[in-house]
Amino acid sequence: MPATSLRLLHVHAHPDDESSKGAATTAKYVDEGVEVMVATCTGGERGSVLNPKLADDPQVLANISQIRADEMARAREVLGITQTWLGFVDSGLPEGDPLPPLPEGCFGLQDPKVAAGALVRVIRAFRPHVITTYDEQGGYPHPDHVMCHRITMEAFKAAADPDLWPEHGPAWQAAKLYYHMSFHSQRQEQLELAMHEQGLDCQFPHRDTDPYSYGRLTTFIECAKYFPVRDEALRAHATQIDPDGPWFAVPLAIQQAGWPTEDYQLVVSKVPTMIPEDDLFSGLRPEPVVPEFMI
Repeated sequence: MPATSLRLLHVHAHPDDESSKGAATTAKYVDEGVEVMVATCTGGERGSVLNPKLADDPQVLANISQIRADEMARAREVLGITQTWLGFVDSGLPEGDPLPPLPEGCFGLQDPKVAAGALVRVIRAFRPHVITTYDEQGGYPHPDHVMCHRITMEAFKAAADPDLWPEHGPAWQAAKLYYHMSFHSQRQEQLELAMHEQGLDCQFPHRDTDPYSYGRLTTFIECAKYFPVRDEALRAHATQIDPDGPWFAVPLAIQQAGWPTEDYQLVVSKVPTMIPEDDLFSGLRPEPVVPEFMI
């Protein structure tokens, strides 16, 4: 199957997640002619303003919904993708002990079997060969990330069942489902070692809450060439990222040399493949033609 006929769907909880998770993979496949779509579950309306330069700007705080949408539009252009909103309302990240209840009507309180219908519609219209989402912990325990996992798992199955959601078009069976797994401890330790060898110090985001086990990884996408695109897309989400913060603490050259892949766990495959993989489309591309030798 030529790259121009392959389709990849990333399912993410908020605008900015598509740029912080798997964005270099996305840029690589777009460059190869793969059609890539991002389905964004919520508008990120309750996301905190994490850029200290904007945190106290009253215009930002008053217009956060539109600003998040505008940031997504810029990131979409950087990555060269299409993108659709599933239309759910951001849950916010509950904090405190005990945790406060989630806001009424938010994404995190949806019934996954019902909420999956919006994603089934997207899957049947786009007909992706590969779908990515988060692991069962959501990558980290944000209620929207956990719900994103739940509806993706439900929609992956439901989209292939012609008896479910018939109003959303003909059934479509995606061939493979992956979890994003790039924030694992071995990558962080390797990059920290590389930093220390250069006399630099580094602390990574999510280090203390890293739920990923290196042993779960199956698929390593070589995409260091596209790390600058990833960073540009992430900076497009100006309210969500501190350009002087830990996301950009490791110099690009050290990242490219120290850990040049983005990593995934293959969860479902309807096609034969061999682990470890170096391609999300392993098993979906045509076998190379071996020429016959004349004697």
